[in-house]
Amino acid sequence: MTNPFKPKTAKSLKRMDNVLIVVEDLVAVKAFFLELGLTLEGETTVEGPMVGQLIGLTDVRATLAMLRTPDGQGVELDKFHTPHAVRFGPVDAPVNTLGIRRLMFTVDDLDAVVAHMLAHGAKLIGEMKYEESYRLAYLRGPEGIIVGLAEQLK
Repeated sequence: MTNPFKPKTAKSLKRMDNVLIVVEDLVAVKAFFLELGLTLEGETTVEGPMVGQLIGLTDVRATLAMLRTPDGQGVELDKFHTPHAVRFGPVDAPVNTLGIRRLMFTVDDLDAVVAHMLAHGAKLIGEMKYEESYRLAYLRGPEGIIVGLAEQLK
């Protein structure tokens, strides 16, 4: 039996490169992810008709910062200067709100990372142990961004 979800060609999807988060306070959100352990790959401002055509907006001017996890996964933060970003719903939307709701990262020492992030302004949503496999914690950072942390148990 064939798998209907398997790509039809070997030259299809290779890997996920990054996830985009549109932010108001680029400095605060960037600092949050740097404290978490991501590294800044680069920061630039983009504008003009070609950018607008790509993303379906006009008169675009945005500053973006590309951050990477130690294994190369990307988190792109964009601050739109024009047109201004649009907010739907509250900043501290609950986890069951429709849309992308959190990013999950694997850590070596959950207690140390949680303590470090709390000292840098994150708020603890909750913690739990999942069977004998993982310890998990959810944190809320600037602009309501939810980050999940997972420590695999030995």
